Amino acid sequence: MANEKILAKKNEVVDEIKNSFENAKSVVIFDPRGLNVAEVTELRRALRDASSSYKVYKNTLAKRAVDSLNIKLDDYLKGPTAISFSDDELAPIRIVSDFAKKHGALELKAGIVEGKVVGADSLAEYASIPSREGLLTMLASGLMGTVKDLAICLDLYAKQKEEN
Repeated sequence: MANEKILAKKNEVVDEIKNSFENAKSVVIFDPRGLNVAEVTELRRALRDASSSYKVYKNTLAKRAVDSLNIKLDDYLKGPTAISFSDDELAPIRIVSDFAKKHGALELKAGIVEGKVVGADSLAEYASIPSREGLLTMLASGLMGTVKDLAICLDLYAKQKEEN
């Protein structure tokens, strides 16, 4: 029979994982095997700067937590697994994906975006989406282009009317 203190500690960890899954807007699950300490520290720092957390949990405890939340991640919680939780939908996906490109040892497994479980291929697509600031810049430049074209047209029309 397992010790009561050990069971209580495991239940605390399961509750912590459940709370993290419930409060996160996006979750990235990846395999950190092959990363050295300096690379793990670099990844943790990059995620922390983006208001994300990064933890390594035992797969059995993580499975208990996600099963109680009716999230189907059993296929992805095999082997060494790290989980990143964030309040931002795309930032951790982009950070982990870019880090995986630089460091071949890191492998994306899956993620949860907008409450849906997505595979590594979908995470790569999400990672290619520009940041919110980038999208706003694109929108502003598109609007400025339209206003600029209108101003040129009105100027040419005014000059044409002056000549006649």
